[in-house]
Amino acid sequence: VVLDVGTGSGILAIWSAQAGARKVYAVEATNVAEHARELVRANGVADIVEVIQGTMEDIVLPEKVDVIISEWMGYYLLRESMFDSVICARDRWLNPGGVMYPSHARMWLAPIRSGLGDKKMEDFEIAMNDWNHFVEDTQAYYGVNMNALTKAYRAEHEKFYLKSSIWNNLHPNQLIGQPAVVKEMDCLTATVEEIREVRAQVTLPINQDRTRLAALAGWFDVHFRGSKQNPAVEEVELNTAPDENGGTHWGQQGILDDSSSESK
Repeated sequence: VVLDVGTGSGILAIWSAQAGARKVYAVEATNVAEHARELVRANGVADIVEVIQGTMEDIVLPEKVDVIISEWMGYYLLRESMFDSVICARDRWLNPGGVMYPSHARMWLAPIRSGLGDKKMEDFEIAMNDWNHFVEDTQAYYGVNMNALTKAYRAEHEKFYLKSSIWNNLHPNQLIGQPAVVKEMDCLTATVEEIREVRAQVTLPINQDRTRLAALAGWFDVHFRGSKQNPAVEEVELNTAPDENGGTHWGQQGILDDSSSESK
């Protein structure tokens, strides 16, 4: 028996049925559930796959499950992810000895060279110039002094342009040092508290002389290896690291460095 958390179009649930599952519960919180039902019927597995619209926190299943599957990963694994719902599903519905796919995950960090920081700084400066012109024009034409809001406007745009991680699709040759693991997770035991905030101390040596550190890049990989009690027949890895062939839609998250540091 399989539970698909956040089934979306239902494709993972359909594959589960095609792979021999006796029963598949496909849970989807949004109205996309109706499209999933349509696809399930069109693929001839409606007798196996039951699409349930609702949240994992609210729905009730008629039985425990042996396998939980979900494409829950967000940018840099946890950004905008739905892993908390997967944890809820595991704690409520997974049989003892059951497995989760993916079963394990890692978060990586590496130093990179990139023009991304310069571009974001340029965008920030353009935004501030636009604001300054707006302040001047409002004073000149309408007699209202907007300058009192400049500090707040600047802080908001610094956060947006310079202090938020940025999606990027990097080439491996942009790495200027060895990546390091900052977080490892076993999906069978991970907790909501554990994923709310990730803190780690890592050393990231730069191995290219006179290379400017422009940013840090974060990515993840997940593994489909099952559990010790029920290992997968063959382990599969999904890796979102920089790839010379273009990578995945997750890309990497760029964390800008404002120190303009350069290796000697």
